[in-house]
Amino acid sequence: MEEGISAIRNTFDIPERDIKTYSPLTLAFLGDGVFEIIVRSIVVAGRNVSPSRLHNASAHIVKAASQRRIVEAIEGDLTEDEADVFRRGRNAKSYTHAKNASVSDYRMATGFETLLGYLYLLKKDDRILELVKMGLERTGLLSDKTGDFEEKNHA
Repeated sequence: MEEGISAIRNTFDIPERDIKTYSPLTLAFLGDGVFEIIVRSIVVAGRNVSPSRLHNASAHIVKAASQRRIVEAIEGDLTEDEADVFRRGRNAKSYTHAKNASVSDYRMATGFETLLGYLYLLKKDDRILELVKMGLERTGLLSDKTGDFEEKNHA
């Protein structure tokens, strides 16, 4: 049996489509969910704390400013194809924006999420996890998983 997040597509018999038919913002929508499940898995690991503390920890990592830091930390490690997908997402014309993020942070985060959605549809779970882990480690965001999120991130 296939393992990983791509197993969802097989389990629910979701048909494959030409990846070029997806808009960058659709890929970003999908990538947002992929990133969220990765971060929540990390935050919940080994903890039995209140949902509000879990939310605060997760929100700190998934916010646009943190995603910008992640993508800046891994940008040099992207393949040419991945960099192109990231740029398409970053440059996509969105008619909405985050309430608590700069336009620049929001666009970088959208590019990152577009890349994750793209890799998800290509069933490249290992590459998704490699890039996310690399970015979290290089930014220091991963080290928060063993600490007290609320104290460390509000200091």
